[in-house]
Amino acid sequence: MPALTRDEAQTRAQLIDVHRYTVELDLTHATDPDGETFDSRTAIRFSARADGATFVELNPAELRSATLDGQPLDPAALVGNRLALDGLTAGEHELRVDAAMRYSRTGEGMHRFTDPSDGETYTYSQMFMENVQRVFPAFDQPDLKAAFDLTVTAPEGWTVLANGITEHLGGTWRAATTPLISTYLVAVAAGPYHSVRTEHRGLPFGIHCRRSLAPFMDADADEILDITRACFDRFHEKFDEPYPFDSYDQAFVPEFNEGAMENPGLVTFRDEYVFRSAVTDTERQSRAMTIAHEMAHMWFGDLVTLRWWDDIWLNESFAEYMGFQTTAETSAGAARSMDPWTAFGIARKTWGYDADQRPSTHPVAPDPDAVPDTASALLNFDGISYAKGAGALRQLVAWLGEKDFLAGINTHIARHKFANATLDDFIDSLAHATDRDVHAWAKAWLRTTGVDTLTSKVLHAGREWTLTLDRDTDTHGGGRPHRVAIGVYDRDLSGGPGLVLRERYETDIPATETAPPRDGGRPALIVPNDQDLTYAKIRLDDTSRETALRGLSGVPDALTRAVLWNSLRDMVRDGELDCGSYLTAALTHLPGESDLALVQGVLAFATAHIADRYTGPDERPAALAALGELCRDLIRRTEDGSHPGLRLTAVRAAIDVATQPAPSRCG
Repeated sequence: MPALTRDEAQTRAQLIDVHRYTVELDLTHATDPDGETFDSRTAIRFSARADGATFVELNPAELRSATLDGQPLDPAALVGNRLALDGLTAGEHELRVDAAMRYSRTGEGMHRFTDPSDGETYTYSQMFMENVQRVFPAFDQPDLKAAFDLTVTAPEGWTVLANGITEHLGGTWRAATTPLISTYLVAVAAGPYHSVRTEHRGLPFGIHCRRSLAPFMDADADEILDITRACFDRFHEKFDEPYPFDSYDQAFVPEFNEGAMENPGLVTFRDEYVFRSAVTDTERQSRAMTIAHEMAHMWFGDLVTLRWWDDIWLNESFAEYMGFQTTAETSAGAARSMDPWTAFGIARKTWGYDADQRPSTHPVAPDPDAVPDTASALLNFDGISYAKGAGALRQLVAWLGEKDFLAGINTHIARHKFANATLDDFIDSLAHATDRDVHAWAKAWLRTTGVDTLTSKVLHAGREWTLTLDRDTDTHGGGRPHRVAIGVYDRDLSGGPGLVLRERYETDIPATETAPPRDGGRPALIVPNDQDLTYAKIRLDDTSRETALRGLSGVPDALTRAVLWNSLRDMVRDGELDCGSYLTAALTHLPGESDLALVQGVLAFATAHIADRYTGPDERPAALAALGELCRDLIRRTEDGSHPGLRLTAVRAAIDVATQPAPSRCG
């Protein structure tokens, strides 16, 4: 099956406009164990700007018939996944296709699942990238948007969900006509789904799962819907354009390949998000962030869509940033007392740092020539497109200011709603809202690879001290501007083990002027990139590093502690700090750590990297023993039941440590 190339997509978009798809799916025999296919009948109305030829994508089990403007097409004209449409004339056309399509068990096209607990059958679609052609024929590229009319025939007792409100008409369900959307965003879910429905701001909201999970969904339904409503309201405060679709359903579906998919009006999630056993507040927070992430796509990705797959980072980076930021700004959910940016810093951001330091790294916004076809586009769904891109946008907000950033976003949405846009369009919209050189920022941040390192140097004399930050930019061949917060901390004068924030100020790197001396005596700890505003590795000055190793748990803010843990992590990874010192810090400070994301992140790095990869066979048993004792200490400290999430985290980590295989030796 040949991948669609960028050149082919551009040629096709110059020739045709697509207006409407009318799709009829018959899932009547989905519950039949021998029913491996479903019927798909489609009419596509489109127009050609000039005489020419093109093709439509289709991957059927059987092509029964196809007609173009009433004239039959030879089924043999389907070669691979392409049905040739030759001899087009300028003007209006209609293509009709009748085909049998295969159900999938791989999460591609129309996935079918039979629940082993009760024998019920469920179907749902995943149309992303090249999978719509497994359900119905399509001009399958994101910049050929169209309206969709969908009708589904389904077994009795089933519910059918789609991008728009569905109406039950006897044995069939008809979905409301969509506004203009891309083919990869069309969605349907059909089966005996359990539903919890409500209404918000005049729109129907619903959450859905298979019946065997109904008790677990019902237990969390209020939390999920509270988060959904809170995010919906917050996005309406941020965006001038109202929510652009007629309903908002969230279906938690089985055997889903990804975390979630942002189909407009019908978001699909893996049903592991319907928790069936004890979970920590960080896991609930992760679910809340995913809900916010997918909702952000309704505006950025669905309403305004990329023109080609080289800009997929912008969809995902924006939704990743907005997901964490909006979760932080709303008060809904069980994890409301935790800062989502701490979890981002200790878990997601390190995913980006690691990916960005491998030979396979690539720019956040790759050169268009680097994404010549759909197959190469799939390679960019990684820690760079998600985590580094979100980190870069967080830095952009710090550099521009949130007011100008949101003004630029709203300009972008107004200019391109129900249409397609590129990175250049996005940057032009931001530039419209600020006097800063956003084009230069984008070139330095989005077209380069690697991680900057910011190194602190402190000079002090008497009561005055001066901080300078050196920026190492050798990894990507260009200088990135950084706007960072500097945290200045003193020891607690009352004699306690804690540290006290003296001041926090922001500065630009490179600095526009020489840093002036600051008074008050040499601080015990100076944290560059306090509050984690930029994407960079940091190196503390010698005094601050010793303070961090000995007093990290005494730093009052969890996000600052995340920055410090990441600095120690990066130093271990780069061979600048020995593994023993990191483990000693973990043993010293995790028992007093109150933020679960930090406990989980540090334990994960200590187990999976230090004990498993960075220590030799002779040292590994001692490292595992130390981590096991740390876990037992955490378990003992939580015996009173006051910190169930911490206890669960410690038990899980203890099992991981205890079940590690014995070290092997070669020779």
